[in-house]
Amino acid sequence: MSAPPFLPFTRPAIDERTIEEVGDVLRSGWITTGPKCQELEQALSRRWGGRPVRLLSSGTAALELGLRLAGVGPGDEVVTTPLSWVATANVILAVGATPVFADVDPGTRNIDLGHVERAITRRTRALMPVDLAGLPVDRDRLYRLARSRGLRVVEDAAQSFGSSWGGRAIGSFGDLVSFSFHANKNFTTAEGGCLVLNDEQEARRCEKLRLQGVVRLPDGGMLVEEWGAKANLTDVAAAIGLGQLRHVDAAAAQRRRLAARYFAAWDRTLGLELPPQDPEGHGNWHMFQPLLPRDLAPRRGDFIARMRARGIGVGVHYPAIHLFQLYRMRGHGIGDFPVAEDIGARTVTLPLFPGMAYGDVDRVCGAVAEVVGEMRQGRAP
Repeated sequence: MSAPPFLPFTRPAIDERTIEEVGDVLRSGWITTGPKCQELEQALSRRWGGRPVRLLSSGTAALELGLRLAGVGPGDEVVTTPLSWVATANVILAVGATPVFADVDPGTRNIDLGHVERAITRRTRALMPVDLAGLPVDRDRLYRLARSRGLRVVEDAAQSFGSSWGGRAIGSFGDLVSFSFHANKNFTTAEGGCLVLNDEQEARRCEKLRLQGVVRLPDGGMLVEEWGAKANLTDVAAAIGLGQLRHVDAAAAQRRRLAARYFAAWDRTLGLELPPQDPEGHGNWHMFQPLLPRDLAPRRGDFIARMRARGIGVGVHYPAIHLFQLYRMRGHGIGDFPVAEDIGARTVTLPLFPGMAYGDVDRVCGAVAEVVGEMRQGRAP
């Protein structure tokens, strides 16, 4: 019997109609920012209650421009989580500000808002929460805190497409909201992202900042009054996004079913900690991330290798940011944020994407049980 096909931890779903529509864009002769981008911006705006939306070349670009629109710059501080993709902190450095980390809650694995409040100083200009694996930070408490301290919020909602809070979609309310459309996200344009803005004035400035700061004049001239990035999205990418919108809600429902299957099939005697179960249904199940038992965590690489040998991909999302050399050189070290360090050292990201079937989940759960048993018995791979 042949081995089952390799099961990656995620896989984008691009249907044939979308592929044909991308071909139409390529054949049109207009492949950079154009009518397809405008169409996608309008569709996303409708999804988020009519708020202005501007597409960008990546979620990282969206965060950076969001910080600039919030007025963050040299001498300022931004409070954020150490448990995220490193871009979350890097964009704060990119605008000349200082990232100030606050530890995470061990239950949700999101930033602990009590720690955030204690981290705020007179130099704090903004808060940047992250919805890890698409499970939202408590938006009610977050915005009460921000309003009470006069702070802007730049939401790193990179993983939150389809998540909600209090019955409202993430992106439909709040301050500046940044999404990533990278290939591993629940909604993708291959690469890309967007920023959800507060009003048309802010949206016009975002347009200017995403393309070199240029303002085009009616007489064909141009005006450049401030520095801007090169961060526009292409119509090729937007065509992929328009195709994704046709399926994104059905895909979200399948993710919820697959997550429920994981919880039903999981062997709880193995000692791994399951991810937050999200009884309120706020999250989008962007990833499924159990934590290895502490006795096996130092051998996480061995666990991953054994799973891959069984044809199952495993990711690590994410090591604690402050332990990377860049941030160690800025004064951080082991013990600064112990909860984030513990989770970052033990997390493993298992396959979860809409193209999976229940049998795939059962296969992953069986492989985890086999691998943990082998490792505990000291058996060779």
